[in-house]
Amino acid sequence: MSDIGEERTRLLVKVSNLYYNDGLNQQEIADRLGISRPQVSRMLSMARAAGIVQIKIKNPYSEEQQYERAIAETFGIHDVSVLNVPDADPRTIETQLARAGSALLESALKDHDIVGVMAGRSIAAIGNEIGFVQRKGLQFVPLVGGWGSEGAPWHANSNARSLAEKLKSKYRLLNAPAVVASKEARDVFVNEPEIADVFRMAGKTNIALVGIGQVSEQATIVQSGYFSKSDIENVRSLGAVASYCTSFLDETGKLVPYDLEQRMIGMTAGELRKVPNVIAIASGEEKVAAICATLRGRWIDVLITDMETAKLVLKWHNEHPVKL
Repeated sequence: MSDIGEERTRLLVKVSNLYYNDGLNQQEIADRLGISRPQVSRMLSMARAAGIVQIKIKNPYSEEQQYERAIAETFGIHDVSVLNVPDADPRTIETQLARAGSALLESALKDHDIVGVMAGRSIAAIGNEIGFVQRKGLQFVPLVGGWGSEGAPWHANSNARSLAEKLKSKYRLLNAPAVVASKEARDVFVNEPEIADVFRMAGKTNIALVGIGQVSEQATIVQSGYFSKSDIENVRSLGAVASYCTSFLDETGKLVPYDLEQRMIGMTAGELRKVPNVIAIASGEEKVAAICATLRGRWIDVLITDMETAKLVLKWHNEHPVKL
C-alpha cells in the first residue's frame, strides 16, 4: 500500500504529463482534475523543484551565447547578439549581422514608435534584409545629415527611406550635409523650419539604429571628404578612438571635446543617450577599440556583432584596463 507522499508524487507526475506531454494548458488541467489553476501552477513548480520535470534545451548557439553573456556582464548593457560566421568575407558577415538586426528590430517595434536611423552600410543592409511587419503609426527619421554625394545608398536619409518603405511607414528627410564650413553655417541650417522639425521628431525617438566608427583615414567622415586627414589626426591626438554619431570617444568611453563638432549637423552622443533603446551594429578588427570605448561609456543598449569581433573586444578590454 502506497503512502500519502507517494500519492502526492503520483499527482505531480500526472499534472506534469498533462501539461508537458499532452499539451493541456493550466486551466484545462484544473478543470479536468477539479482543482484551481493557481494550484496547478504550484504543482508544476513543485514538480520541477523535485526533479520530476527536467527541462533540456537543445542549444546550437551555446558558444556564441557565452560571449554574449561575457560582453553584457562586463560592460553592463542590456543585450548582445553574437553571430558565428567562420571564415566569411566582410560582405557575408555584414549580411548575417543585418539579418540579426532585422529580426531584433521586428521584435522590438511597437505601434507608433519613432525610429531614429544613422548613416552607414550596416544600417543600409538592414533595410535590404528586413521584411514587412504590421505596426501602426511607425515613423522613421534620420539622425545625421548627408556625407557627400557619393555613398548615397547608405546616407541616413536613404536608410530611413529604405526601412520605412519596407515597413510601409512614414519617414522624414534631413536635407542638410553632415558637416558644414562653420558654426554660423550650422546655425543657419538647424534653424530652418523644415530641418528644425526633423530634429524635433528625432528628439522623440524610441529606437535608434546606429553604427560605430573608427578614428582613422578609413573612417566615413574622411572617405566622404568632410574631414581631412589632418582633421582626423587632430581628433586622434586628443585621445579619440571612436566616432559615434557626431561625437568622438576616448578609450575610456568619455566624450572628446573638439572644435569641429560645432560644424556637424546631427544628434550628439549625449542627445542619443536619451533614446530608450539604442541598437548598434559593428564588426571588424579595425573597429575593436571603437566598439570597446562605446561599450565602456554605455552609450548603447544592444550590440550586434560577429564572434571574432566579440573575442577581440574582450581581449582589447583586458589588455587596456580601465575602471568602469
